[in-house]
Amino acid sequence: MGKLNLPKTIKMVITDFDGVVTDNCVYIGDDFSMTRRLNFKDVMAFSLLKKNDYKIGIISGEKNAAIEILAKKFQIEEVHQNIRIKIDVLKNIIEKYGLSKDEFLYIGDDVNDIECLEFAKYKITVPHAAEKVKAVKDIQVTENTAGNGAFREVADCLIG
Repeated sequence: MGKLNLPKTIKMVITDFDGVVTDNCVYIGDDFSMTRRLNFKDVMAFSLLKKNDYKIGIISGEKNAAIEILAKKFQIEEVHQNIRIKIDVLKNIIEKYGLSKDEFLYIGDDVNDIECLEFAKYKITVPHAAEKVKAVKDIQVTENTAGNGAFREVADCLIG
């Protein structure tokens, strides 16, 4: 089931999207449309978290239809897209829900996630993350790669 060490006190999972839930690739069509690939293991993780009463937040540097679809399908509490400075959004979410550092975790994979990862007590990244991210103190790395079960690995760890 993986080797992540997460407490039972977690109430909310807050994650970046591209490079965590997706495989970090953007597919560009001849019509200039951009699409992303999702793995159903990771999609199911949203369902499992919701069915087990976890709140979910997505803070993404990009805006895309995949986030919109998942947000609607699973009634995700917090969805923030086109965010360049994520730490302010994260702090607002924590304050809005009255969460302590023991009650949320943050998942990110690139330099625009570092402030959030350093702020969070429980921080997770994926194997292909930027080296600066993997160097964040006390960060945990999933066994599965982004877009191939990494998000599901976190959900499975929490649900047990």
